Amino acid sequence: MNTLQVNTQVNTIHQNKSQDTSQSANTSQNAHHHQNAEHNAFHQFHLSQQLLAAIQRMGYTEPTQIQTNAIPPILAGKDVVGESATGSGKTLAFGCGVIERTVPSAGLQALILTPTRELAEQVKDSLCQISFQKQLRIISVYGGVGMEPQIHALGQANIVVATPGRLNDHLQRRTINLLNVNVLVLDEADRMLDMGFIEDIEKIMSACRNRKQTLFFSATFPPQIVRLTTKYMNNPIRVQARRHVDPTKMEQVYYNVPTNMKLSLLVHLMKSEPFTLIMVFCNTRRTTDFVVKNLRTNGIDAIAIHGGFAQNKRTRTIQQFKEGNQIVLVCTDVAARGLHIDNVSHVYNYEIPKDPDDYVHRIGRTARAGEEGKVVNLLSESDYDQFGRLQNSRHQFAIRRVDVPEVDRVRVLQTDQGRRGGFGGGNRRFGTQNNRSRFKHRSWRR
Repeated sequence: MNTLQVNTQVNTIHQNKSQDTSQSANTSQNAHHHQNAEHNAFHQFHLSQQLLAAIQRMGYTEPTQIQTNAIPPILAGKDVVGESATGSGKTLAFGCGVIERTVPSAGLQALILTPTRELAEQVKDSLCQISFQKQLRIISVYGGVGMEPQIHALGQANIVVATPGRLNDHLQRRTINLLNVNVLVLDEADRMLDMGFIEDIEKIMSACRNRKQTLFFSATFPPQIVRLTTKYMNNPIRVQARRHVDPTKMEQVYYNVPTNMKLSLLVHLMKSEPFTLIMVFCNTRRTTDFVVKNLRTNGIDAIAIHGGFAQNKRTRTIQQFKEGNQIVLVCTDVAARGLHIDNVSHVYNYEIPKDPDDYVHRIGRTARAGEEGKVVNLLSESDYDQFGRLQNSRHQFAIRRVDVPEVDRVRVLQTDQGRRGGFGGGNRRFGTQNNRSRFKHRSWRR
């Protein structure tokens, strides 16, 4: 069975599991859900019993700030602009409206656009849970997999979660008809803008010309996104739920280290500090491949994910990491936003991102749900400009400088870039004495 076939059958699988139990067990379970739903705080939104039971089954009892602010106007049919970061609960917020309004066996009625394949899968899975027992056909559509299975599935779908590029391919091929779409959702709208999807998005929005409701959710609202809301939305209601890092739960530090000792310091820190799950962020695919290869060479069981991998490999990698089968994930910013991953204790920035917003999204992978977390920034000369922009634009972050301990140089498998001095080489040992005079920028001192 191929990936897309699995996607289209997720909801059915959940339903079949329920049907496999005895009738008496079903009756007892439904009564239990109904009773709990009556005492669930989501009851204030006057949701259907089906939706209340599904939310209860997912383990949610108290709505988040974005859910409290967004669900009422969404259910009232209003256009909504939601400003909220990853982890704020926005999928359930717009999912309630989408599921309540979608009718089984009535064709394609709702479309959700996401920037990445991984987020499309995650949103689709969440909607399948929210629609439990409603008999809806929910599919995800993205690049990296075959078109033909998607074409077949689109003819039967009630809700489509898609990346803009692949959906626009289907529009050009006339393999999807968006005329009956009632609800259009843009999730992580600013990220789609950053990835260059603005033209695809406008074409898709124009094709959904009979829609009755448009929902935008984004962590930030740059001018181009604001222009879209003005052009395509009808008197939108603005709701906010900013999710800032809890300074009491997250420690942020930086080390100033020569480029040719950066990997050695990374290995040293990983082996000397206790952790649960670690994410290591790099700016490019090439650096990601280099880091994961050399972590493995030095006895650290790491896996990588970036946009150059086939979709099935990316999906397997994320699942392995979520399940704790792999404890170190080396990645580009493809994993910085949207994905829900619990129990990440450490985030390492092997390279500092050019955009301070990307830094915020990276560190948001840890210190979630009241847990503590640590962010470690490894700075070499090529990172100074980016780090300066970060410090100047995010004054609320107290990023503490830490002296570099005495570190033995680890074995580095050379690459073309490494032989040019970008990754490997260096002295046998590096420590605080070697490092004292290298970091001069006044605004970075603590």
